[in-house]
Amino acid sequence: MVKNQRRAVQYGAAAVFAWSTVATAFKLSLGYMSPSQLLLYAALFSCLALGLIVVLQKKTHLLRTQLQATPGRYLQSGLLNPFLYYLVLFGCYDLLPAQQAQPLNYTWAILFSLLAVPMLGQKLRSWDVMAAIIAYGGVVVIATGGNLLDFQMESYLGYGLALLSTLLWSLYWIVNTRDKGDPVVSLLLSFLVALPFILVTSGYRDGWAMPQWQGIAGAAYVGLFEMGFTFVLWLMALKSAERTAPITNMVFLSPFLSLFFIATFVGETIAPATFIGLALIVSGLATQQLGPRLVRKPAAGETKPNVEDGA
Repeated sequence: MVKNQRRAVQYGAAAVFAWSTVATAFKLSLGYMSPSQLLLYAALFSCLALGLIVVLQKKTHLLRTQLQATPGRYLQSGLLNPFLYYLVLFGCYDLLPAQQAQPLNYTWAILFSLLAVPMLGQKLRSWDVMAAIIAYGGVVVIATGGNLLDFQMESYLGYGLALLSTLLWSLYWIVNTRDKGDPVVSLLLSFLVALPFILVTSGYRDGWAMPQWQGIAGAAYVGLFEMGFTFVLWLMALKSAERTAPITNMVFLSPFLSLFFIATFVGETIAPATFIGLALIVSGLATQQLGPRLVRKPAAGETKPNVEDGA
């Protein structure tokens, strides 16, 4: 793909905007269907969207090739995402206000860096430890509503599911670090492998009753813009970028935009503790990503890189 920074920013902005709306879509959809029903219909729409993209890109032949090469990896991948991850995530949103569930989900990147030490053999950096302390401090602030002396949570199960979802998402990316296949084809294969498990779970928990049209519409939105097209937009942004740092840094806008949509469309009054906790979580993420670049010593004859330079 020809490098074009302006186009990359446009793709990245569109992806970040779409991801900023999905917490609202989760919460509104769960007003009309259960977590397992939302997972089922969203996964179906996502399979259709990803399948269409693979057909348009003329990569259908890769489906068999990649699956035959590593069937066990796609089984692991599909069970983690979308099956377990979204089942747990939607359960979390069903129990907690969206303004609390949404920020906690962003801590997965912190957990990923910690899990990568024993599972991928990576070194534990001081920046990772510092980032974890800051980010999980934000989790405590959100979970307690800012009342740190009286440690009471609105739903212990809800917060447990939120943290479990970050573990499942981190494990999914660890499993996929060795995947050398086309990323869109790999994602479609994960969904196709998971679909039988999702069908059985939804049928067992909820039967086969047809949800209201509002729920199906919400599931379609989630399937298209959380699980499907937006992933491809983000890949296109990274592939066409001359410098990736300005693109990846745009992700920090997403949780704050998400709170705006939650307040506007879900009607939740955003608590001060949510803003404080989210600020700590984002500060932890920024510490993890940007800290090493700021202190990296330039080699002889090299100027110190700007944070805005490409990774």
